Amino acid sequence: MNGRGERVTAQRRRDILQTLTDRGAVQVSDLTARFGVAPSTIRRDLDWLQEQGLARRVHGGALPTEPSEETEGMLLETLPIRIGKAAAELVQSGDTVFIGPGELTLAAARALAQADLGRLSVVTNGLAVARVIAARTEHPLILTGGQLERVDLGLGGDLAQAALRGLRADWVVLELSGVSAADGLADDSLSQAELARKLLDLGAQLAVLVEPDRVGRSAAAHIGPAADADVIITAREADSALLWDLTEAGVRVILT
Repeated sequence: MNGRGERVTAQRRRDILQTLTDRGAVQVSDLTARFGVAPSTIRRDLDWLQEQGLARRVHGGALPTEPSEETEGMLLETLPIRIGKAAAELVQSGDTVFIGPGELTLAAARALAQADLGRLSVVTNGLAVARVIAARTEHPLILTGGQLERVDLGLGGDLAQAALRGLRADWVVLELSGVSAADGLADDSLSQAELARKLLDLGAQLAVLVEPDRVGRSAAAHIGPAADADVIITAREADSALLWDLTEAGVRVILT
């Protein structure tokens, strides 16, 4: 397998593991359709995860298992967890934090659940985020209503926006599909972009989490200029020239 093939395989296995963690089970048929690969490829992925102690194979799919210290250390090296930990380090005891849906924000929620921060108040429109906070902490939790987007288990629409009325927050933590100095903040989900624009009105500090390959790119729905973000958190794999452009626009950039 060449280098590119190895990277694709590693990313697919991370995505499968994330889905397994979020949903509590995965099926070969569903993963085959999602990734557009042969069932035998997915079975090899699941077998590999089982060998690493990260999954338990069952007929037609896999169930999660508690990772050992060694495999937990492996997880800590993944890109989402690096970014999520950096986001969690911004939060202080007593803060109210709004956390949106997404893989990176879910990693931030897990990091907050592990942090010794005392009492926090968490508001979210992400079902997976709410599940982590509810299961692993005693922090007060507010889950907005709204229409479910099954791609990232996010809630949007009028009900979600109505839940923001009167809300005060210290931090808003969002994962976005595109961040650039030229095109600003954007997302592929129209409803989540609309909600993000409402969140900007809260006066909270905005932390934007973005995959390194989405830095410098735009997305379907514009949210605002890059300078609307107080902090942009991404990974060191992002293009240095594009990161420089963001800093020149007056944005604080944190690399993990």
